[in-house]
Amino acid sequence: MECLQRMNDSLDYLEEHLCEEVNIEKVAKVACLSKFHFQRMFHILTDVTIAEYLRKRRLTLAAQELATFDSKVIDVALKYGYSTPESFSKAFKKLHGINPSKLRDSGVTLKAYPRFFFQIQLKGAERMNYKIIEREAFKIVGKAIRVSTVDGENFKAIPQFWDECCSSGFYDKLTEKMGGLGVMGVCGVDCDGQKDEFTYMVAIEKPEDKLELDIVEREIPASTWAVFESIGPMPDAIQEVWKRIFAEWFPSTGYEHAGTAELEVYYPGNPDDADYKSEVWIPIIKK
Repeated sequence: MECLQRMNDSLDYLEEHLCEEVNIEKVAKVACLSKFHFQRMFHILTDVTIAEYLRKRRLTLAAQELATFDSKVIDVALKYGYSTPESFSKAFKKLHGINPSKLRDSGVTLKAYPRFFFQIQLKGAERMNYKIIEREAFKIVGKAIRVSTVDGENFKAIPQFWDECCSSGFYDKLTEKMGGLGVMGVCGVDCDGQKDEFTYMVAIEKPEDKLELDIVEREIPASTWAVFESIGPMPDAIQEVWKRIFAEWFPSTGYEHAGTAELEVYYPGNPDDADYKSEVWIPIIKK
């Protein structure tokens, strides 16, 4: 429960600073997480980026203020972080479907985006299959991409990267050399909190024989891992596992994220099948 309470504390911080430029690193400290893992956990739990959440909350409050008080559009725009009335009006109309100057006309219906609140949801009928394992450091090889977390850019770039790896034949060549861990999506390598960047890899365990491919090599540190089984078609099945890890498993156990790279492990088979098996590997430490 402490995990979700810290996330709710971070939401309180966001609400208190909606009229200011929000420093995500400070918000992450409230949640006792790194900037990278805070943004990742927030998106997994809510399906929106922090930037999108802030934008919709600010525009909701701006609409309430314009509808209730005799405020000027330019004053409200500046209050909620917009440098010009034009940029504010464009964002306002995109969310509410109306120009802010027309807000006081009768019969106008607005869209309200309420603040979030995190709570534990334990689904007793749906068991989570997982195991805790210790594993020494191991090397991985594969193709890497440097991605930014600014405005959720990583959530667009990574699927595109996978498409490129598959269409170019790189994925098929990796499968020919994969070991017991199959092909992995490795998230959070070489995190740079100052630049809001990290490295993502499509990789396999380093094989004994050389790969005739243009690849990079990284080492995954020795860790205690929580390994979660996912059964079902991709990507829906594994995305549901991710949600349950942060919404149910972490709040109800004595573990927390170790802050190092996470793995998605894809085994041979048809990823569209109802019985397709994949895994999520999370590095953990005891609280």
